[in-house]
Amino acid sequence: MKKTVVALAIMGFGLSAAQAQEMVVKLGSVAPLTGTISHLGKDNENGAKLAVEDANAKGITIGGKKVKFELMGEDDQADPRTGTTVAQRLVDASVKGVIGHLNSGTTIPASRIYNQAGVPMISPSATNPTLTRQGYKGVFRTIANDVQQGGVLGKFIAGPLAAKTVAIIDDRTSYGQGLADETEKAVKAAGGKIVAREFTNDKATDFNAILTKIRGAKPDVIFFGGMDAQAGPMLRQLKQLGVDTKFVTGDGGCSPEMIKLAGEAIGENAYCSMAGLPLEKMPGGTEFRNRYKARFNMDVQIYSPYAYDAAMAMIKAMQAANSVEPAKYLPELKKSNFQGVTGTVAFDDIGDIKDGAVTMYQFKGGSWAAM
Repeated sequence: MKKTVVALAIMGFGLSAAQAQEMVVKLGSVAPLTGTISHLGKDNENGAKLAVEDANAKGITIGGKKVKFELMGEDDQADPRTGTTVAQRLVDASVKGVIGHLNSGTTIPASRIYNQAGVPMISPSATNPTLTRQGYKGVFRTIANDVQQGGVLGKFIAGPLAAKTVAIIDDRTSYGQGLADETEKAVKAAGGKIVAREFTNDKATDFNAILTKIRGAKPDVIFFGGMDAQAGPMLRQLKQLGVDTKFVTGDGGCSPEMIKLAGEAIGENAYCSMAGLPLEKMPGGTEFRNRYKARFNMDVQIYSPYAYDAAMAMIKAMQAANSVEPAKYLPELKKSNFQGVTGTVAFDDIGDIKDGAVTMYQFKGGSWAAM
């Protein structure tokens, strides 16, 4: 009770008896809110924010007290070092759980901080398999991992696209390189040949040198493992070089921003994968899209539905345990099984989402169309 009074004291004076029984519960949200993929980071934060607002509107009671959830947003700048710094900041602020991070490269090192502090975390977007294979009990994700996604990509490239030769580029991040590695394995397993393997970084804007090399290899398909901030300009430069090869990328490039950045260079020979179902096919997707637009005056980018479900999973686990303390609600979080916006939210033994779906998209009529 003493902790509750202290937490409320900073909110002002003249508290009513009802307010005095209110318990403030802090949840963290971490994503890149500045930089080239800040639009994706804000999308994640907005998804978690909408869940917190919905929970507060319900007047949830836990342990005999009305709970007010507060979301503490942090910017990790898609940088691993900054990621661990803000993770420690959230731990020091006594958050009861974290929704994040966005990138695998920041999420994996940050997960060690949360694990040491006993703070559960759920990433709505980090897909590198390593995240949930570290043996940490409180690490989860609400999206399919790169083994699942890379397998689908490789089979799609060698199957429907009938590619015999493939060039692969990655951005050398945990996400980009990891997805590229899994895609390469699947292409080879399906009988395809890798004729070039190049890399760039997640800050680059000039890809002419590696694209010129790849042009000489004349691949049937070019695959890029990375984010939309690089994928869009890469398509532009391919067009400038006169390369009209099929271009495939993963969920990091499967966004409206990718289309905007590519401009006239994008056409029906561009494809991307998305972990999960198309928004319109998600059980709560259409309603979520409309509510999101009305609340934030912007369209869903990629991961906000998964961030919403991640926050709701945490809140529902606290309700089931009748406690906001991580050690008490973590067992309930592991047992999660509910219908979320994205589908059934349930985790396997290591914290991966069960039965994670992957959908392929093609650019058609100005947008990404599910195949």
